[in-house]
Amino acid sequence: MQVEIWSDIICPWCYIGKRRFETALADFALKEDVHVIWRSFELDPDAPRQRTGTLEEMLAQKYNVSPQEAAAMNARVTAVARETGLDYRLSGARPGNTFDAHRLLHFAASRQLGERAAERLMHGYFSESLPVGDRAALARLAPEFGIAESEAQAMLESDAYSGEVRADEARAAKFGITVVPFFVFDEKSGISGAQPVEVFAEALQQAQKSA
Repeated sequence: MQVEIWSDIICPWCYIGKRRFETALADFALKEDVHVIWRSFELDPDAPRQRTGTLEEMLAQKYNVSPQEAAAMNARVTAVARETGLDYRLSGARPGNTFDAHRLLHFAASRQLGERAAERLMHGYFSESLPVGDRAALARLAPEFGIAESEAQAMLESDAYSGEVRADEARAAKFGITVVPFFVFDEKSGISGAQPVEVFAEALQQAQKSA
């Protein structure tokens, strides 16, 4: 079975959805037969490499709400993340353009390190104030998922894996995917959003039956 997961590094529901899917997969009897592929999706392709201001200020502007309402939004998703075992520290989040982070994920995937890389970068952004658009900061994390910092830095300073990111985004458009996370099972069925563990468990069962 093939499961393709479109997500963005800075999408709070993507990390929650990732963890819930992993929980369902861990209890799936045929989990060894499931091939998971992480696909790139940029929530804001036009974002500057690094934004000024806080995440709350960005959300307030994006959704035309007050800073207090933006803070409440962050508090709600932080509480949901905590229930999933994730420690969100959004007051220190440093959003920015994620294109380079996605290129690094493809580089890691080429060495069968994609899952480790996705987990490390998401944890870095949500829990450790990783400046997601900073190439040097991304490269410094690379040794933690098996790639030398110098190799990661050299790749990021090139245009390598740009085509792979664009191909993922084109594939998302072909499937009509406009929001993430989005999970596609064997190109036959899809699930949008960070659904409950039970929903992912059922989807795995149904995909297995129709395989």
